[in-house]
Order: sequence, then C-alpha cells, then structure tokens
Amino acid sequence: MDLAGVFFFAMSGSLLAARRRFDIVGSLMLGACVGLGGGILRDLVIGQGVPHAFASPVYLLPPVLATLLVYRFAASEHRYRNALTAFDAAGMALFCISGTQIALEAGLNPVASAVLGLISAVGGGVIRDVVANEDPQLFHPRGLYAIAALLGAGLTSAAASVGWMNAWTGLGIAVLVFALRMLSLYYRWEIPLAARRPGERGREHRSVGTAS
Repeated sequence: MDLAGVFFFAMSGSLLAARRRFDIVGSLMLGACVGLGGGILRDLVIGQGVPHAFASPVYLLPPVLATLLVYRFAASEHRYRNALTAFDAAGMALFCISGTQIALEAGLNPVASAVLGLISAVGGGVIRDVVANEDPQLFHPRGLYAIAALLGAGLTSAAASVGWMNAWTGLGIAVLVFALRMLSLYYRWEIPLAARRPGERGREHRSVGTAS
C-alpha cells in the first residue's frame, strides 16, 4: 500500500510537471518530491532512523515508472488536469492508511497515529505544489482534502485499535476517502473560509464541513 501510494503521488507530480512544461528531469524530481515527501516527513517524526525512501531502493522505482509513463502517454493539458486530480486523490487515500499503520507499529497512540497519517497523506502534495509554484490543494476551499485524509486516518486507527484492520478493511477505507475527495470536487462542496466576509452568508450555507 505504501509503494502504491508513492506511485500514485509520483504520477500526480509528473503530470503537473508536464502541464507546466518541465523537462523530463524536472518531471522525475517533482514526482519523487511528492511520492516520497510525505513518507519522509512521517519517518522523521517517528524517529525510526533512516527513512524508508532512503533505506530501501525499491521506493525509487515508482517515481521513475511514473515519469516514463507520463512521458510516453500524456497527450493533452485537459487530460493532465483530470488525471492529476484522480492520482492525487488515490495517493492521499492510500497514504493516510499506510502512514497511520506505520505510526501504530512504531508505538504511537491511536490519536497521534491518525495525525501522522494525515501528515503523510497531505505532506507530499504540499511539497509538490510549492515546488511547482502552485497554490497548495490543501488550502483550497473547494473540495474536501485534509478532512477526507483525516477521516481515513481516523478510521484506520480505530479499526486497528479494535483488531478489525485487514486488507479488505484498508481497501474499503481507501475507496471511501477517494470517493469523498472526488465527489467533493464534482459537486463543488466548499468549506468555510478562515474569516467570513460580508455577503458570504449564502455561500457558507452551501459549504460542507469545517476549515481544514
């Protein structure tokens, strides 16, 4: 699951590089940043020593594969945008689960593990957007991003605490998080802004959730 998350996030980074017309080296670097960034942050917080991304060479394969696939098959800017959103949502769904599980295995309590799962899920995307000079998806009011990731991390932590966590449970949580993220974008769900401004009462009534 961790490697699959790296691949999906790396695809989103390489697709953003293609949309911004970076060269293939830039595509690889951006894919590696987003694919490995969240996991590195997670491993540093846990303090387990050398992060998985550097301790195991297999973690370098997904960004390379993503770069080659985007180079070979990406065709139009419209496809970049749609595919980037889907791959980013898939990577987030997987990382909020794997990050939480790894934190639990390291001995963190369920609440701290869920928070670290959230950091794993959104950290890579923030790094990707900042490096590519884009507004981070995490801070966009439209679409549930951090909320969806926190829900997945919380469900994972709760399921593991009562002994219900297995491959099928993980798959179900991942599908739920992915669907919630994509539906929130399709139906243009919004969360309230940090400060309500005059004339935005009607908009707030249409909003969903609370500030991320």
